[in-house]
Amino acid sequence: MIQSVWEDFLIIVREELGSRVVETWFKAVTLMRWDALENIVYLQTPNAFICNWLEKNYRSIFQSHLGRLLNVVSPKIVFMTLQQKKNNAIPVLEGQVDNRNASAPMYRPAHALSHYNKNELTLSRNGEYRGTLNQEYNFEKFVVGPSNSLAYAAARTIAQKPGNVYNPLFIYGKSGLGKTHLLHAIGNEIQSSNKNAVVLYQTADRFVSEFIHAIRFDKIHRFQKKYQAVDVLLVDDIQFISNKDTTQEAFFHIFNSLYDAKKQLVFSSDTFPQNINGIAERLRSRLAAGMVADIHQPCMEVKTAILKKKAEESGEVLSDEVASFLALHVTSNIRELEGALIRVLAFSHLTKQTITLELVQKVISSTGDKKSEAIGFKAVVKSIEKHFAYSLEELRSKNRNKDLTLVRQITMYIMKQSTDKSLREIGSYLGGRNHATVKHALAKIETMRVTNNTVSQHIESILKEYNC
Repeated sequence: MIQSVWEDFLIIVREELGSRVVETWFKAVTLMRWDALENIVYLQTPNAFICNWLEKNYRSIFQSHLGRLLNVVSPKIVFMTLQQKKNNAIPVLEGQVDNRNASAPMYRPAHALSHYNKNELTLSRNGEYRGTLNQEYNFEKFVVGPSNSLAYAAARTIAQKPGNVYNPLFIYGKSGLGKTHLLHAIGNEIQSSNKNAVVLYQTADRFVSEFIHAIRFDKIHRFQKKYQAVDVLLVDDIQFISNKDTTQEAFFHIFNSLYDAKKQLVFSSDTFPQNINGIAERLRSRLAAGMVADIHQPCMEVKTAILKKKAEESGEVLSDEVASFLALHVTSNIRELEGALIRVLAFSHLTKQTITLELVQKVISSTGDKKSEAIGFKAVVKSIEKHFAYSLEELRSKNRNKDLTLVRQITMYIMKQSTDKSLREIGSYLGGRNHATVKHALAKIETMRVTNNTVSQHIESILKEYNC
């Protein structure tokens, strides 16, 4: 009964919220049991992150639809993490199936790896390339925000239940935004919980080199055995196998072998799988068959949090003023942001000076990057706050209050007039809005400058203050 109720629930939710939401959040949940006497539904989630997200965003969905399917009114929903279940926080009632070990990853013991020596997976000789997992890249050091929350949630989930959900997982985004960090974090988490798990991190270019070496020295059989022995395969920058037909053929068969054996596959790329050129269609479809999650440019708050956390790891404390300046100045990616912080820390240590705003400005200005998109945006926002009393937080919010919406559109217009930045960059700065929204705002305000004298005066005044 429990299983059929859950299946019916997923059908209802898919119709109401869409398949993407179901695949992302609800497929990771297990209906543990239904306590009819206490009117309580117990739901198991892979980790605390998923648990908190469901609690915050979908509690009413669970109450409404599970209540209807169970023929009760407003059942109490209790979310449990996998760890809590393992700790027997909730006893299994008589008559219920004990699934305590059902979701535990099933790995072959080391002696059952097709007679393939597990230690050979860690070697980097004879043409075999094994990317060593970076222990510094873990989930605890990954700063989560709107730009990466989906990828982070999916990564945490499969680290708890490899091979069971989100297989394969495909993470894409521009360079330097945290894709590699998540791949290593997945591998480290799985190995810490299961020492017998064979986790292989590999870059696509090393895979290509290894395959070429195997062909050249007649070691294809050894090459195939190595990958067949893997429990978790993490491939970084998968786009680098583009236009390499023979390599793709070998990778296609490895993919199928591991997938059919329910081994976890995780890939990263700089673009959506359907947009990777030079990839065979049958391989492309497999890459996109599981969970696809993107990582994009982080917001100011996340960049500031990253800077503070990285500084703390180095034994330093950044003031809000310094962290905000760096976050505003470095707009390319997280890797560049960390590089700027390293320069500041190094300069501070070498010159034995305290990290102040003046010192940071001196270090950053020495790089030759005089202009910053975000600093220009900040000046515009200050003028907006002065004229309309709306904060940056409100401008970035989803609030569609009529007055706030108009001020937000004026802000977009001023930013376009006063900087050389794109519509996408403006929209991203103001709460992650798309370029179409910004384009609509520009057209509307351009018209209002002619038809609405009050709006026109405000804009002229702000542009004058901003010296545009």
